[in-house]
Amino acid sequence: MAYDNEAIVRHAYHLAEGNVLDVAGFVACFTDDGVFDDIVAGKLYEGQAIGDTVTWMGNLLPDVHRELHRVTTLGDVVAVELSIQGTFEGPLDTPAGAIQPTGAKIDIPTADFWYMQDGKVKRFNCYVGCVVMYTQMGAPPDFASAVAAAPVAR
Repeated sequence: MAYDNEAIVRHAYHLAEGNVLDVAGFVACFTDDGVFDDIVAGKLYEGQAIGDTVTWMGNLLPDVHRELHRVTTLGDVVAVELSIQGTFEGPLDTPAGAIQPTGAKIDIPTADFWYMQDGKVKRFNCYVGCVVMYTQMGAPPDFASAVAAAPVAR
């Protein structure tokens, strides 16, 4: 049976939009053993925890929208170049504490790779431009502290 993998991926994006936020519907797009890999953050989500990503982004940017710039489908792989857009109404929890919302408009360059199996998502690899995101939120990386830090013995 042939599946319209691009349509399935576009539907998953729709379910994660700020004006929809259908967490259960988003999770249902995945196979039972499907995973969401937030590559840049180093976090892997499985099962119902896949929905945590939708909830997290909806709390961070309640009006979240994904502007799809290019969608390329090759068999069971759908590659998407997009921007994640919204208003930073956070807060954003960090290891150093919570960054309070600024109301800044966010436009994050992102690349997503969806690996499909029998009409469902088997694996979703997400590459978010975190440096751009943090800078737009008013929390750019602190390179000065890293430069000033004592070197690590090797």
